[in-house]
Amino acid sequence: MDIIANLFGNLLAIFIVLAFIATVLLLEGLYLTWSAYKGPDAKRIEQRLRAMSAGGSSATEASILKQRLLSEAPLLQRWLLQIPRVHEIDRLLQQSGTNWTVARLGGISVAFAVTSFVAARFVPYLGWTFDVLIAAGAAALPSLYVLRKRQSRIRKLEQQLPDALDLMSRALKAGHALPSGLQMVGEEAQDPIAGEFRIVHDEINYGVDVQTALMNLAHRVPSTDVRYFVIAVLIQRDTGGNLTEVLGNISTLVRERLKLLGKVRVLSAEGRMSGWVLGVLPFAVAGIINFLNPNFMSVLWTDPMGLKLIYTALGMMLLAAFWMRRIIKIRV
Repeated sequence: MDIIANLFGNLLAIFIVLAFIATVLLLEGLYLTWSAYKGPDAKRIEQRLRAMSAGGSSATEASILKQRLLSEAPLLQRWLLQIPRVHEIDRLLQQSGTNWTVARLGGISVAFAVTSFVAARFVPYLGWTFDVLIAAGAAALPSLYVLRKRQSRIRKLEQQLPDALDLMSRALKAGHALPSGLQMVGEEAQDPIAGEFRIVHDEINYGVDVQTALMNLAHRVPSTDVRYFVIAVLIQRDTGGNLTEVLGNISTLVRERLKLLGKVRVLSAEGRMSGWVLGVLPFAVAGIINFLNPNFMSVLWTDPMGLKLIYTALGMMLLAAFWMRRIIKIRV
């Protein structure tokens, strides 16, 4: 019996080891399969094939040749064109990387405002003033989302810029011209910088001079680093010089600036966290007190003196938030 028990125990241990090895191999096989079809390398290869194919180039050509529309409806398009500075809103949408139009942004903002206003009317102790403020805050949410997407896209583009400049520098060292270097960045790099450089290359191919194409890039991407690159290339084309060395120096400068900016963000993290805590804490405490004892808090919006106190507190909080933002926002 002891021999059988020992044999059974050994077989069980061998089975457990084999099962573990099979599980590890299965997971590795699933990961390799996913990486072959959906991984970064596969996406990069797919992007290059799409860029070289007729279908991929036609989409880029269409985006360059056609004019951006403020609305898909012709009547609404004509009405929006009469609004002053409407193209600045369209430029923000373009810089954010979203496919929204000005009409769609306005429609979403109006829908948010109406929905929040109707929902606020069901709260019995809120007055018209608070309902309008809630509706205004809800209407601003889509615009804040667009600004957030724009900021995130520009930050990601700035992080990709040094590698793109190094790629262009290596292409120029190998004997390629500047448009060929722009094309390599558009094919080899990842979005969003690949799409921007691809547009510059296609504009040059369509007959736009290099200066106008690069100025369009600086106009689409409001980044100081991109402007450095554009100005350096334009000066080099007018005065001559080693463009490869210039691009390498700009790449080093941008990397060092990003490192310094990261250190500044780490050092200012405490200030940002303090600002969030001080901004959210009064509303959280007011909500908790109102939930526990509604009659105690209702004096603030039922009594005229309470409303004055609320307006004064909100004004001082906005001033304090602006002041703290100015303190922790350090330009590098």
